[in-house]
Amino acid sequence: MRRSMLFLPGNNPNMLINASCLGADAVIFDLEDAVSPAEKDAARILVRNTMRYMDLCGCEVIVRINSVDTTYWKKDLDTILPEKPDLILLPKTGAADDALIADEYMSQLEEKLGLEKNSVGLMPLIETALGVENSYAIASSCDRVKALFLGAEDLTADLQCKRTKEGREIEYARTRLVVASRAAGVDVYDTPFTDVNDDEGIYADASLAKSLGFTGKASISPRHIDAINSVFSPTEAEVEYAYEVMDAIRLAKEMGKGAIALRGKMIDAPIVARAERTIAMAQALGMDRREDK
Repeated sequence: MRRSMLFLPGNNPNMLINASCLGADAVIFDLEDAVSPAEKDAARILVRNTMRYMDLCGCEVIVRINSVDTTYWKKDLDTILPEKPDLILLPKTGAADDALIADEYMSQLEEKLGLEKNSVGLMPLIETALGVENSYAIASSCDRVKALFLGAEDLTADLQCKRTKEGREIEYARTRLVVASRAAGVDVYDTPFTDVNDDEGIYADASLAKSLGFTGKASISPRHIDAINSVFSPTEAEVEYAYEVMDAIRLAKEMGKGAIALRGKMIDAPIVARAERTIAMAQALGMDRREDK
């Protein structure tokens, strides 16, 4: 379960050592934008040692490497992949070939290290107009791709428009990535809300992302994690209704009926699938009200 992902600069030891205490489902150790060229080597070692020696208490680990058009990305993978992060975040992914280039090198390293193929997943970061238009091809490019991630700051620069809190300028990109990811059968994550002092704004932005179909949302501030986790978690009412749906389906089968109504609405396959997802998340979060699962 990955509702929230928190960016942490790879060159900041104080933040890295507190990674597991900040409440995010996953942390993103950043070797790209947060790290100057002069600090790349030191940041790799710091992130590697954090993964190797720190107890991250079950928090998922994602590492944002540098893009495949730089001289840094292979060194990033050489250093990081032996520690088996959950995902590699690939920035500036503009086409399927970018993902395939990373996939090929990761496969070579996995074989060299004696790791099972695709043991480390890949999450392309879509932050250009070209990447948005190629999002389905990227999402379906190889089995290693587990999710897409929208990066709105670089995207709006590429689009030559202003980045706003309201987000009207990224409406198309958001919906395009959700459709592409779902069509490819992978998860999809929304861009961070960058005003760290706007507590109402993060709830509104996360709620919009959830309503569009995003799996979760990234953050650049620990302050936003509680809001994101809350929005992307089922409510008690939603969990209760999900169980009612499953009870109704069970009753229909016992009665030999092909369909049944609940609260005046016929229960069909999409409603059942949604209920199953809600119950699975509730169980993962310890919200399950029933012992007889």
